[in-house]
Amino acid sequence: MKIFQYKMQSWLFPTCLAIAYFCTIVQAQVAPPTRLRYNVLSQDSIQISWKAPRGKFGGYKLLVSPASGGKTNQLTLQNTATKAIIQGLMPDQNYTVQIIAYNKDKESKPAQGQFRKVKFFCQTPAIADIVILVDGSWSIGRFNFRLVRLFLENLVTAFDVGSEKTRIGLAQYSGDPRIEWHLNAFSTKDEVIEAVRNLPYKGGNTLTGLALNYIFENSFKPEAGARTGVSKIGILITDGKSQDDIIPPSRSLRESGVELFAIGVKNADENELQEIASEPDSTHVYNVAEFDLMHTVVESLTRTVCSRVEEQDREIKALALTTIGPPTELITSEVTARSFMVNWTHAPGKVEKYRVVYYPTRGGKPDEVVVDGSVSSTVLKNLMSLTEYQVAVFAIYPHTASEGVRGTETTLALPMASNLELYDVTENSLRAKWNAVAGASGYLILYAPLTEGLAGDEKEMKIGETHTDIELSGLLPNTEYTVTVYAMFGEEASDPVSGQETTLPLSPPRNLRISNVGSNSARLAWDPTSRKVTGYRIVYNNADGTEINEVEVDPITTFPLKGLTPLTEYTIAIFSIYDEGQSEPLTGIFTTEEVPAQQYLEIDEVTTDSFRVTWHPLSADEGQHKLMWIPVYGGKTEEVVLKEDQDSHVIKGLEPGTEYEVSLLAVLDDGSESEVVTAVGTTLDSSWTEPATTIVPTITVTSVFRTGIRNLVVDDETTSSLRVKWDISDSSVQQFRVTYLTAQGDPAEEVVGTVMVPGSQNNLLLKPLLSDTEYKVTVTPIYDDGEGVSVSAPGKTLPPSGPQNLRVSEEWYNRLRITWDPPSSPVKGYRIVYKPVSVAGPTLETFVGANINTILITNLLSGMDYNVKIFASQASGFSDALTGVVKTLFLGVTNLQADQIQMTSLCAQWQVHRHATAYRIVIESVQDTQKQESTVGGGTTRHCFYGLKPDSQYKISVHTKVQEIEGPGVSIIEKTQSLPTQPPTFPPTIPPAKEVCKAAKADLVFMVDGSWSIGDENFNKITDFLYNTVGALNKIGADGTQVAMVQFTEDPRTEFKLNTYKTKEALLDAIKHVSYKGGNTRTGKAIKHVRDTLFNTESGTRRGIPKVIVVITDGRSQDDVNKISREMQSEGYSIFAIGVADADYSELVSIGSKPSARHVFFVDDFDAFKKIEDELITFVCETASATCPLVHKDGIDLAGFKMMEMFGLVEKDFSSVEGVSMEPGTFNVYPCYRLHKDALVSQPTKYLHPEGLPSDYTISFLFRILPDTPEEPFALWEILNKNSDPLVGVILDNGGKTLTYFNYDYSGDFQTVTFEGPEIRKIFYGSFHKLHIVVNKTLAKVVIDCKQVGARAINASANITADGVEVLGRMVRSRGPNGNSVPFQLQMFDIVCSTSWANKDKCCELPGLRDEETCPELPHSCPCSETNKGALGPAGPPGGPGLRGPKGQRGEQGPKGPDGPRGETGPAGPQGPPGPQGPSGLSIQGMPGMPGEKGEKGETGLPGPQGIPGGIGSPGRDGSPGQRGFPGKDGSSGPPGPPGPIGIPGAPGVPGITGSVGPQGALGPPGVPGAKGERGERGDLQSQAMVRAVARQVCEQLIQSHMARYTAILNQIPSHSSSVRTIQGPPGEPGRPGSPGTPGEQGPPGTPGFPGNAGVPGTPGERGLTGVKGEKGNPGIGSQGPRGPPGPAGPAGESRPGSPGPPGSPGPRGPPGHLGVPGPQGPSGQPGYCDPSSCSAYGVGDLIPYNDYQH
Repeated sequence: MKIFQYKMQSWLFPTCLAIAYFCTIVQAQVAPPTRLRYNVLSQDSIQISWKAPRGKFGGYKLLVSPASGGKTNQLTLQNTATKAIIQGLMPDQNYTVQIIAYNKDKESKPAQGQFRKVKFFCQTPAIADIVILVDGSWSIGRFNFRLVRLFLENLVTAFDVGSEKTRIGLAQYSGDPRIEWHLNAFSTKDEVIEAVRNLPYKGGNTLTGLALNYIFENSFKPEAGARTGVSKIGILITDGKSQDDIIPPSRSLRESGVELFAIGVKNADENELQEIASEPDSTHVYNVAEFDLMHTVVESLTRTVCSRVEEQDREIKALALTTIGPPTELITSEVTARSFMVNWTHAPGKVEKYRVVYYPTRGGKPDEVVVDGSVSSTVLKNLMSLTEYQVAVFAIYPHTASEGVRGTETTLALPMASNLELYDVTENSLRAKWNAVAGASGYLILYAPLTEGLAGDEKEMKIGETHTDIELSGLLPNTEYTVTVYAMFGEEASDPVSGQETTLPLSPPRNLRISNVGSNSARLAWDPTSRKVTGYRIVYNNADGTEINEVEVDPITTFPLKGLTPLTEYTIAIFSIYDEGQSEPLTGIFTTEEVPAQQYLEIDEVTTDSFRVTWHPLSADEGQHKLMWIPVYGGKTEEVVLKEDQDSHVIKGLEPGTEYEVSLLAVLDDGSESEVVTAVGTTLDSSWTEPATTIVPTITVTSVFRTGIRNLVVDDETTSSLRVKWDISDSSVQQFRVTYLTAQGDPAEEVVGTVMVPGSQNNLLLKPLLSDTEYKVTVTPIYDDGEGVSVSAPGKTLPPSGPQNLRVSEEWYNRLRITWDPPSSPVKGYRIVYKPVSVAGPTLETFVGANINTILITNLLSGMDYNVKIFASQASGFSDALTGVVKTLFLGVTNLQADQIQMTSLCAQWQVHRHATAYRIVIESVQDTQKQESTVGGGTTRHCFYGLKPDSQYKISVHTKVQEIEGPGVSIIEKTQSLPTQPPTFPPTIPPAKEVCKAAKADLVFMVDGSWSIGDENFNKITDFLYNTVGALNKIGADGTQVAMVQFTEDPRTEFKLNTYKTKEALLDAIKHVSYKGGNTRTGKAIKHVRDTLFNTESGTRRGIPKVIVVITDGRSQDDVNKISREMQSEGYSIFAIGVADADYSELVSIGSKPSARHVFFVDDFDAFKKIEDELITFVCETASATCPLVHKDGIDLAGFKMMEMFGLVEKDFSSVEGVSMEPGTFNVYPCYRLHKDALVSQPTKYLHPEGLPSDYTISFLFRILPDTPEEPFALWEILNKNSDPLVGVILDNGGKTLTYFNYDYSGDFQTVTFEGPEIRKIFYGSFHKLHIVVNKTLAKVVIDCKQVGARAINASANITADGVEVLGRMVRSRGPNGNSVPFQLQMFDIVCSTSWANKDKCCELPGLRDEETCPELPHSCPCSETNKGALGPAGPPGGPGLRGPKGQRGEQGPKGPDGPRGETGPAGPQGPPGPQGPSGLSIQGMPGMPGEKGEKGETGLPGPQGIPGGIGSPGRDGSPGQRGFPGKDGSSGPPGPPGPIGIPGAPGVPGITGSVGPQGALGPPGVPGAKGERGERGDLQSQAMVRAVARQVCEQLIQSHMARYTAILNQIPSHSSSVRTIQGPPGEPGRPGSPGTPGEQGPPGTPGFPGNAGVPGTPGERGLTGVKGEKGNPGIGSQGPRGPPGPAGPAGESRPGSPGPPGSPGPRGPPGHLGVPGPQGPSGQPGYCDPSSCSAYGVGDLIPYNDYQH
């Protein structure tokens, strides 16, 4: 310790009073100082003085030491000093002071004395409400938190504490704050001090701003013990810089009259402390370097607080005598679009100033104007047009402010353009004109295509005020555009006027003419329609799709088609090609003619030197024809080319009596020759006189006995070929005819083939032949004058030879390798077929190439025999099979046996499998098939099961796993022990139920940490705690609360299930007998175990009953808890987390439900359970109320029912509810559910409200009446009894436009209240509306769109019975359980057990009422863009000491255990059948089989491809515009943000009927092009009269929404809104319908169409056909909303984009389209044709299945 003159640093302890005595002792050598005196200088310092001794001395030694012991502090002083100051002395402590004079090495006797410091006590009669806010974050640490407790105890001790005196409350905060006790919790100082000493350490982050706001909202309230007319003091103690903003909440506290003091320790930020504390900082901010120095500021703080309490008390009493009051008679006037004047009558008393606060009613940042107290009016400027403002005027007095006088006013709208007309429409332009607007400075025109994918291509044009007629050019053909015109007034824009028009499509050619149709050609001709055509694309294909042709030509008008197939129907499509793309096709169909029947030749008019040859008429399509003739017995061949129409020819110049062979053939375009028709005729001898006769066409053979062949040999035999060789003995041979036939001894030998070879060739390879077949080969020489002598020889093909020598290797549990020797003959590949021997299963096969003789077969079953067959694929077919039996290794344990068999448990043990990585053990009851399953590591040899039934047989199966492979189960059956005869016992005393728990009814699961760090003793404390908690419950069992318990380590163990115990006595006894498990901590796995094994019907889970989990743990989990906890909370589970000692508080917050202050508890040790017991029981029982269970809604917990979940109308469940489809709601990110006609969605009442309804509640709906909703009354929701009589409900009369609520009152009388009027009627006009019906004991109130519209008196309600059902949309006229229901859309349905919910709701789901500043962000939206990130903050303070690690395992270190399993794996599913081995990559083409007999007609093949889309129908005409509605509310808006997230998928079309899988046939032909239908209606199907009626009521919100957004941009108001092009309005009235034609009857299937352009690869076969997507509805209400004009540039650094808004909701689902047929797969690289009109959907996501509901 340092001691110095007048500034001697000592201990820093609180102030004291000096009570001292002293004595002086004189020494002979150096005289001592005398007259030692004390004087109090300040709270913690004292001055000592003395008289200098006589004589010579060098200086003084000053020694100060505590009387109770401790370090003595010494300082040497000069000999001139006679005074010194001691500072920071400790209260209630005796000190000894010695002053010694010295001279060189000699010292005097000391002059010494003692004094005592006394604690300060605030003795003022004034009282205060003091709330202390203590930082409990991790950076403090447990040791330092004890010093904080000591500081708090000293602070409390200084005040006179009592219920009628000063009250002290305390809150602790870290990541989230919690109240430790309220101001009215204790009535004596001793109770408060005891609470301080037991204050638990919380742990977590440092969120000071959140904590300050928390005590502002919760501590200084009358219900928390705060009193009026009493000083309010707030004291903050923190050790670090806050991680959130502290300025707004601290300002709120100070402005509400709370005087704030801030105490910083260690790493606290002094600037932040000064921002928090009241002024002046010198008396309200304290900062010390370490926690052990906090005691030095206690007295200064208490003195300042004491004096401020006295001063505030005087101010409060003086204020009570002052005359104050609010101003009155608020009047608005001089209203314009941007301003209005506010006048008021002066307030009483001396008013210093008036504060005028104003803000838009729909929400937004308040602005204010402050004027002098002598002024009674002001003009509010820079307002948004057409906006309702709330205005409040407050009188400001010297020490307070009055209440405000309030009013509203709505600004006017800016004048807008009118009579917008779109005309002179062409393919790429249109003109727009409108009426001029007086005073406008110009116009802004926005235009954009409405086609999906092009909607972002918006363009804008700014023009001067003199132009009201412009041309919009550069448009896309056949595209619908929206055009929007704004009148500009400087930088501000008026409301828009919009219109839609569709540009003309590109003109196709016309007047197709098909001529000159022959058997292989035709000619096309057509008329052009535009000079802009750059060419034509001609596509033609045959009916079966095997012949597809495409050609592009210049801008010609005629084109010949050649190379066609005779007698074939062709589909033609001709497209005009423009620079912008191609037109719709001009189509036609024709059929080529058949090839003329086989020609016959007749020879007549025979003479000695001529005869006439006659035939059928010829066709030029067959090419050039020629006639040839030659003498049969040798001579010169002659020929003549025939004319096209010639059908006879006289051959002259012949020799008499000579036989001639005459041939007729055609030479085709490709040079090949057609089939030759031959006849033989003989001229007359010179003496012949008979008339000529007709000679039948034949081929006459005349042999000449000459031989030109010798040494004929047949050799080179293979399984499919023979080679024929011969020697040529006569060089005059012109040709050789080789004939081969089978030689089977049959007289009618079958000729296989004949081949002609040139006379110079002497060998020929005959193939393909049949294997192992004998052939007779004949070779005949052909001379000019006839045939020579034929020579024959036999030959035989080889028999097929297969593979040999099957071998097996590389056997494993699911695979093996087979190898074989290839056959001697050539092969094309091998076919391997394999099938399990002993179990049923498919025969699998695979193919490999010819150069492969080994294959690894995978996906086999363990320990299974397989039959294997290997076939060689040869040219002649498949060889005989090489067969064999192969076997995989067995994957299973051995020596499985049971062990330690008890009444409710048994263990299984086995011998370790050498390759095992894990074992899956399943135990199944033989009696009731209940199962337990666990997975353990591969080194495990034993596993135990608990919670079994006594005297029951169980089947235990162990499945061995090697990585992902699982073997078959090895099983044994064992029986548990029987229950012993129990001695008589006396029932224990059952704890009585607590009052708060008497109505509890829940499924409650306790999860208890059983890890090694707990220990036996502490585990018993946990069971005692559970015993007391369960004892507070009332009824146990199916009619009350069911309780289960799980003890978890690395493997969770179910101690008992929910339905195990039916009485409290049995349950408490079971808790007492739970045994400690021991192990590691895996909390995440345990939570998953609870969800999967306990919350199911087998374990007793009940529907409609709250599901509650209480987790108790003392350490950090060794696995992830965040994911499973989030899933459980989102599924409606209420989770309480209790941490002890070394538990991780942040992990507890992740596990527990929200808010954490209610669901997360932390105690220092296991003895502190008693401190949280009552609070936990209260919270659990409140959550467990079946009458009003606690649910999590909109970020808070409240009592009520989430009815959408209960009816299954949520995304994960709706597909199982018949008659329901999911569609976009008010925003695309909000789904809604369409209840289709007669869906009659219902649920049993016992599952929704098992205990009935509360006496007071609020029913909340967000719904939409549809155009096809009937005019009859229907119940939006009602509860029926078992006889289908209504008990309570809400009825909407769509015809009478009324709303009725009904129920039975307490006396049993049926009562109804009906509401009507303009506000009620608007819910029937087709938009989404939010409806609250507030029911209490005396009133029923109706709130529509967060505005109360009516109230009616009612009697208190009687409760309902739970034996009936609850129904949605049931028609009032329905009788019995199977009535009718109406279609409507439902987005939200809740019943809240409160009558104040409607007042708190902000209608954030409605676009017109949404305020981005006060409403939570839309799901999946970005809060801000990347560019708006702030600068990098300063480095945080160094972290405190880490948490104590978990307690180590007791005992000596054991030997190293076997390796654990790799990670946690879920239970494996059943092994599927082995899949076939994949191909090796070589494609094998099989040998053609022998010609078979003609088969029977095959079954009908798959439907053909889709035809060419028809042309686009003309759009329907616009209806007349409706008159403008009244202005409505709208949300605040901001500058354009980045694109919003993808919207909710739209509704699907009706699914197509799935066809049965047929054999894969040839590629089907495309369908014939269908006629293009007229454009259908957009949106809901309504008449134009209905559209106008809807428009009048709902366009208000759309217009308001546009205007508000653009005005906000211009005014530079920050907002999270996006532009109108990004956020669409609410779903609105249906679009204008076209004029549909009278539907005709379904015609017969059309002929196939031509292939399309822009194709994609065909889909795989064998898949059922899907339905064609229905035409998309119009997005949003009415026409597409325009984009607003850009706002003026903001000041640098201030402007920023808002968060992305969601896309607008698409309109309702359009009617389903007709089912088309799929087109053929297009040739590689050629894109298929796509009709642009079928791709013009807008703003629609993926389809959602519709559940096959037909209506």
